[in-house]
Amino acid sequence: MRVFKFGGASVNNADAVKNVADIITRFSNEELVLVFSAMGKTTNALEKVTHAAFYNLPELTERIDEVENFHFNIADALFDSDHLQINNKLKNIFDSLKQVASKPEYAYDEFYDRIVSFGEILSTTIISRFLNERGIMNVIIPAQEMIITGDRFRDAALDWAMTEKLIKKRVLDVFHDQNCNKIITQGFIGSTIDGKPTTLDREGSDFTASVIAYCLDADEVIVWKDVDGLLNCDPDHFANPLKIDHISYHEVVELTFFGAKILHPKTIKPLQNKSIPLRVKSFFNPTANGTLVSDQASSDLSIPFLIKKNDQALISFFSKDFSFIAEDKLSKIFWRLNQLNIKINLMQNSAISFSIVVNDPGKKLKSLSNSLANDFDILYNRGLELLTIRNFTDQLIKQYLTDKEILLEQRSRKTIQVAYTQT
Repeated sequence: MRVFKFGGASVNNADAVKNVADIITRFSNEELVLVFSAMGKTTNALEKVTHAAFYNLPELTERIDEVENFHFNIADALFDSDHLQINNKLKNIFDSLKQVASKPEYAYDEFYDRIVSFGEILSTTIISRFLNERGIMNVIIPAQEMIITGDRFRDAALDWAMTEKLIKKRVLDVFHDQNCNKIITQGFIGSTIDGKPTTLDREGSDFTASVIAYCLDADEVIVWKDVDGLLNCDPDHFANPLKIDHISYHEVVELTFFGAKILHPKTIKPLQNKSIPLRVKSFFNPTANGTLVSDQASSDLSIPFLIKKNDQALISFFSKDFSFIAEDKLSKIFWRLNQLNIKINLMQNSAISFSIVVNDPGKKLKSLSNSLANDFDILYNRGLELLTIRNFTDQLIKQYLTDKEILLEQRSRKTIQVAYTQT
């Protein structure tokens, strides 16, 4: 049994959905759990719906219409003229979305999860119906009935015991009792034990696939992407990317920690715990080998990896009483960062100061500053880039950092991280 994960780019239009069906057909005799993300950039679009609804902005109807038209256009292209059933299903989902959007009666993050969760539900509704019409019989098991989490909205922690129990029960029931070897579910989304929708952090569908594989002792996870495998850099930012044939769990964990968008950071640990291999393959070239992630050492330990993060903020805390920045003061900072769900990409401290680089927290920066103003003077710089080079060389440092206005730099034996003014 294998778990396949298909991201938004793999199902961003009707032709892409047909291509996914062709890929799945190649595994017609295998038991597969198919994890799907929202179609295309739907999550981004639903984030705009969330913002417009929460702040009662006039463009709310337009934002919802954009999402609705996008999905109905895909359905129109996939199904013949007589597709009343799928249209009715989609209409019911959008009626529910509009009802939720009309009553923003929750805190923003909880409201966000309630709105954004509709993306994966829409995606799997269309894809499941199309696969059935292609003769690929499947059953949808809603992720919100299996993936049980806490109530930290937008970055919910998994209830492993309950989730494992439900996944085994629901999936094995379909495979063994319903005589169906294809199951579809949603990535990224879950729910609390009392049914409140939650999400697992952006790009969390990789993690969903990993969790399911762990709970079912799967033979393999395949993540289908629009590239031939894992690359040593983002081709949108760097020239001449190199494909990696084989890489260890440990190295991927390091890279995702530093911000590489190759996989969701939480994906690897569950697989590593059970030595379940993960393969990254291209949905454009499904017969190619892709990249294997396993417990074996990487194929080339000297290949440099370059990771660039835009829209960073450097925040520096200076002790008002000139006392050392020791454990008591650091605990206050970390506690508040955790409360605001601000994640640190780089940190550095001196005797009387502590500096962090984070994804620009927007309005949360004011809340952070106000809450710590009694203990610290706080300075910040916005609009920065953070460059991480793993397996760096002097030549690479010269190539990418010459003439940069560097505000913070940190090195270890294998890795250099530099925050500088964005150009």
